[in-house]
This record gives sequence, C-alpha cells and structure tokens, in this order.
Amino acid sequence: MATVGLVRLRLDGGGASGIEAWSLRGAHSTDLDGLPTIAAAEPPPSKRKHPNGALRIDHLVVTTPALARTLEALESAGLSLLRIREPNEPGPPVRQAFFRLGEVILEVAEDPRGGDGPARFWGLTICIADLDADAELLGERIGEIHDAVQPGRRIATLRRAAGLGVRVALISP
Repeated sequence: MATVGLVRLRLDGGGASGIEAWSLRGAHSTDLDGLPTIAAAEPPPSKRKHPNGALRIDHLVVTTPALARTLEALESAGLSLLRIREPNEPGPPVRQAFFRLGEVILEVAEDPRGGDGPARFWGLTICIADLDADAELLGERIGEIHDAVQPGRRIATLRRAAGLGVRVALISP
C-alpha cells in the first residue's frame, strides 16, 4: 500500500497490467460504463511526504470509445463535469472531459477509433516536487522533459524500461 497525496494505491506485483479497479467515495453508483468501481467507505488518508517527492496524483486518465455514454454514467453517479476540451484546442487531437475528484482530476479521453466497448483505465499523471531531480534519479527509464499542455508546467513520461504495468507521467507543480 502506498499513499500519494490523499490517494491510497494498492500495488500488486502479481503480474497484473494496468489499473484494475478504483474505489470512489461519495458516488451514487458504481456502474460507471465498464470501469471496475468499488464504493469507498473509509476516509481519505492523511497527507504524507513521499520519498520520491510525489505530491499528489494530478490526474487519472480513462479512455472511452463513446464519450457521451461515459459522461452520462459518470454524471449519473454524481460526478460533476468541469469541462469538455475539443480537438481544435491546444493538447492532443481528441475530445476530453474533465471531472474534479477531490485533489485528483479525472480525464476522460475519447478514443478516435470509436467502437462500442466499455471505458477503461489508461494511466496516471503524478505531480512531483522536483521533476529534474526525479529525472536524474530515473535516468533512461524516463522520457524527455517537455512543456505540458497546462501553462507553466513540465511533464515527462516513464518508459516501459521503468517496469510499470501502467502508463505513468510525472508533472511539475
């Protein structure tokens, strides 16, 4: 068990790949368009300093072939949509929706290939106190640091060589 900001992570080295499930406090439903969801009853953990300088999970990324369907499920569960980013705005050329879940932003990206499958967890972006120090520590396991979509922030993605079963990016505060 690890704590990053106000989020508890249960890491399983048993060959699992990716984010298998999440627990969510305060949702009216756990039927979230195929996202394996457990209703969380326990309070959030208290903030602790993380050894690598991780301050919080900045955002959790979900992909979906049907943005409207996934947004309907999330809003029906009581999550409040902050905004939708269109492909012609700065950032990736896909539609994205954003929700605030406490200190974490839930980013839902529409898969441009479409289809009719369920939504699925894609990855995490972790806010790091000193991105340059972490990049030095990680060496070849991290990609190049570059400007993030968010003005004034920088970001780098961990490579497969990092040995993680989930896509992870590190971002400056």
